[in-house]
Amino acid sequence: MSIGVQFSPGWYALFVAFFLAWLTLALFRRKGVERKEAKEQFVLGLLGSCALVSMEIFATSTNLWTYVPQNWPVMLWPTYFVAILFGYQLLRLVEGFFSKNTPARSSGLGLG
Repeated sequence: MSIGVQFSPGWYALFVAFFLAWLTLALFRRKGVERKEAKEQFVLGLLGSCALVSMEIFATSTNLWTYVPQNWPVMLWPTYFVAILFGYQLLRLVEGFFSKNTPARSSGLGLG
């Protein structure tokens, strides 16, 4: 398996878009970000990336899809990592939004 380093500019744009989205949400939520949460993000990103890379290897080895030789999208893996970090921040933002609205849930309005 050959690994090439020439990628379409679209890969870099996708990576930068996810990175900026993650950074924006991280800065927006920075009040509640602790060292423990940073470790959680890193571990989740790493494990999620391992799962997605495993999926790529399985799919290419079983010919579910193929990559042209010298066009193995290594840029996809850091993009997976950053996309997972963005998903984590998005989940925490939504959790924070709904946890602030818990009195409405217990008020008998049938929202919870």
